[in-house]
Amino acid sequence: MDDSTYEYRIVRDFAYSALIWLVLGLTAGLWIAFEMFDPALNLTPWLSFGRLRVVHTSILTFGFALSAIFATAYYMLQRLTRASLPFPRLARGHLYLFNVTMLLAAATLMAGMNSSKEYAELEWPLDILVLIFWGMFSVNVFAILIRRHEKQMYISLWYLISTTVSIALLYVVNNLEIPVTPFKSYSVFAGAADANVQWWYGHNIIGFIFTMPILAMFYYFLPKSTGLPIYSHRLSIVSFWSLIFAYLWTGAHHLILTPLPEWIQTVALAFSIFLIAPSWGVVINGYYTLKGNGEQIRSNYLAKFFIFGVTFYALQTLQGPLQGLRTVNAFFHYSDWVIGHVHMGAMGWVTMIISGSFYYMIPKITGKELYSIRLANVHFWLILAGQLALTIVMWAGGILQGAMLKTTNPDGSLTYSFLDTLNALYPYYQLRFAAGAVYYTGILLFVWNIIRTVSRKPAATGA
Repeated sequence: MDDSTYEYRIVRDFAYSALIWLVLGLTAGLWIAFEMFDPALNLTPWLSFGRLRVVHTSILTFGFALSAIFATAYYMLQRLTRASLPFPRLARGHLYLFNVTMLLAAATLMAGMNSSKEYAELEWPLDILVLIFWGMFSVNVFAILIRRHEKQMYISLWYLISTTVSIALLYVVNNLEIPVTPFKSYSVFAGAADANVQWWYGHNIIGFIFTMPILAMFYYFLPKSTGLPIYSHRLSIVSFWSLIFAYLWTGAHHLILTPLPEWIQTVALAFSIFLIAPSWGVVINGYYTLKGNGEQIRSNYLAKFFIFGVTFYALQTLQGPLQGLRTVNAFFHYSDWVIGHVHMGAMGWVTMIISGSFYYMIPKITGKELYSIRLANVHFWLILAGQLALTIVMWAGGILQGAMLKTTNPDGSLTYSFLDTLNALYPYYQLRFAAGAVYYTGILLFVWNIIRTVSRKPAATGA
């Protein structure tokens, strides 16, 4: 098809949306990181750690990541199907409703309206808005697949389909609730069953935002940006179906050594260990795609984002399942080690892949050359250094915290209280803030590079 028939305005606008939410979410993150060692920064209840923390996680998980997913999905769907977007006005409505919902989410969470469920804190009126805009997105996804001109289903499309279906299922089940006021509701589940459903949702909503669609980007933009075919399409398909088969069974590994029935914990643990294989299938595919092409990593700034990103995915998908082992879990769970684990995935894997995808996609859809490759390289090294420093500091703090909380006196009583561990962690919190500031600087350069690219004069370039 002629490139002019594709609908790229919606891609561009969701990309802008992603950058705005990224900066806002990281700003909230830096604020609460400072509050960890200087509580005086809790100036008002609206800016207290308890409220800003969920604003930080929600804005980055849903505001930034979903915006980036929608932008790249609308781009990849059109390119891979060789069909234009069936309902561009519906997509435009999706964009507006999504951002209105995110604004209302930030405002209500800062006001203390919270369902108390991790990654599902929004109250029921906003849950309805989420389902509406997800339905709007889903209509366009399946309509373009039905009307596609390219019959071959590339692997990225399978990952986008799984994302579209699974997030709807997860969100509906976990947010089944009984409204009691316009701003308060209670879950239909209770006790251990509620915890089980919540972490079935909590683990998998992150998986189907931070894994499946990011893998779709990886499989599409890595070959595009390097000019190299993916090493093995067969391996990509086997890894996909293995991930889909196992992923939804792993949520209870967040509830190891809790009142949840032990057999449920064991099933989740077994599938978590199994997940190492298909996850590393993706990693092998990425590495072997660039095997013998070391010059690409040295000279192609885009290749660095993708290969380092998938390296952090490799570490994340090894560390995560091993943390589920009961003896390991008993030491590390509820410690800052887990914070380091989560941030390695979000700041390393997810943001690096999205950054590389945007650097490739934005010049293509605007017909303008990237403003500065040098700036993109500086951006890469800053977020790499910031992310590594932050996660390593949190791992070290988590080891100290876990050891202190489990140290006992000769009579069996605990040697240290929780407050003792908090005092010991203050230097680690200060280092975490400094590392976050380095990362934040890299992100600001990323946003500036994109802004300057869009404002440049058009250059002759094909998509």
